[in-house]
Amino acid sequence: MASVSVDEAMRRAIELAARGLGTTSPNPVVGCVLLDSDGEVVGEGFHAYAGGPHAEIVALAQAGRRAKGGTAVVTLEPCDHTGRTGPCSSALVQAGVGRVVIAVPDPNPVASGGAATLRAAGVRVDLGVRGEEAEAGNVAWLTSMRRGWPYVIWKYAATLDGRSAAADGTSMWITSEAARIDVHALRGTVDAVIAGVGTVLADDPRLTARNLRDGSLAIRQPLRVVVDSSGRTPADARVRDGAARTWIATADEVGADPDGRVDLSALLAALHQRGIRAVLLEGGPRLAGAFLEAGLVDKIVGYVAPRLLGAGPTALVDAGVTTIAEAIDLEFVDVTQIGPDLRITALPRKREG
Repeated sequence: MASVSVDEAMRRAIELAARGLGTTSPNPVVGCVLLDSDGEVVGEGFHAYAGGPHAEIVALAQAGRRAKGGTAVVTLEPCDHTGRTGPCSSALVQAGVGRVVIAVPDPNPVASGGAATLRAAGVRVDLGVRGEEAEAGNVAWLTSMRRGWPYVIWKYAATLDGRSAAADGTSMWITSEAARIDVHALRGTVDAVIAGVGTVLADDPRLTARNLRDGSLAIRQPLRVVVDSSGRTPADARVRDGAARTWIATADEVGADPDGRVDLSALLAALHQRGIRAVLLEGGPRLAGAFLEAGLVDKIVGYVAPRLLGAGPTALVDAGVTTIAEAIDLEFVDVTQIGPDLRITALPRKREG
């Protein structure tokens, strides 16, 4: 087998890490490629699920004795603590690895320190190879760990003129089946789905991740969170059907803002304490506006249908904007056609001051 460069190995490690999206939380996604002393790939691994072996351990097991004197290329700094598994830093030292190349340092104070442990054992450590790319692949976990509340994705569906329903309230369906299948795949990558009680009362959604073709539930279900300030969620609402865990988040339990509604910052902090690292905000338009006004949205995924309604509810209400100078500016990062619809991904630009 031909030798590969460290850069090529890191690109492969990032691809491997992505296989764990949606199944590793509250742990990060991590990929690892082991090269022997001649630069040949002798082991690969990724972290598949929380509590399971870490990427480095999987790669070391494949490499066996060929790891000695070799190079471990890993997307995140090897952990340095004993949790449900042992420290990867010690495993790399014991295997006789001579060099470890790391894309991103670990921001978790409980697990960080692996680079220092490796250096103290005489292992060469290099940081930053394809760091920006590795950050992007692990953005939700890294963001959550650095600031103490989950990464928030606002998802909405609308017509080309921005309507989320017709004048009579009908909305099934604004977008195509292909777009709805894509939404369920997106749900499968997050730890929680958030909706307001208004959406629950109006649409009675399940908020589960499903195969739309046969109706079967995904093996792993995100926590369903209903933002319900005064506890109005009906006892027979479908979000209470037992298909997934559900939290009815009331102002009494979470804390109230000055208007008596659920304090959204406190809600996100509580979710982080529950091990939630990424959430999908799905409705409704007023709750989305409150999140945006508070600066709590990290990414927007909009499904735009090639249809016009001319009247009816809009996808967004009351985002704290009263004049054009206050508009929430976005950066488009991806536009992809999904069936007849467009999926537009954008990042809110940080406001100065």
